Amino acid sequence: MQKILFVCLGNICRSPLAEGIMLKLISDKNLTLEIDSAGTSNFHAGEKPDNRTVLNAKKHGVDLTRLRARQFSEKDFDDFDAIYVMDKSNMTNVLAHAKNKEQEQKVELFLNTLFPNQNMEVPDPYFGGEEGFEDVFNLIYSTCEKMIEKYS
Repeated sequence: MQKILFVCLGNICRSPLAEGIMLKLISDKNLTLEIDSAGTSNFHAGEKPDNRTVLNAKKHGVDLTRLRARQFSEKDFDDFDAIYVMDKSNMTNVLAHAKNKEQEQKVELFLNTLFPNQNMEVPDPYFGGEEGFEDVFNLIYSTCEKMIEKYS
């Protein structure tokens, strides 16, 4: 079974949204994948996703209420086959924990799935308004749909 990890800064907006969307798509398509998310910081460890993210996801039929933030750890390189990071800062922080080339090769910018080799970043909606959360939802959903094709 493929194991996929999504990583952002605090694990309360982008990465739990990707986790929740993937869990829904996997369930809808009856696939077998293991999905998790983490943050490069421990600012919100143990907390629920940001309420604005939860409400936006709920509006689209995605439930995030059971998810809790956790910090990325070196052990994640052993536990996951692929690690998708939301931005270049997350990439730098995750790669700093890699012990070898094999681990480094597991790490990819999330949006390269939808926009190959463009190295685009998922914007962090945390300091913005509701429109930012909607835009991020649509971007992450489209990328997760493309990712489902890859892992089906």
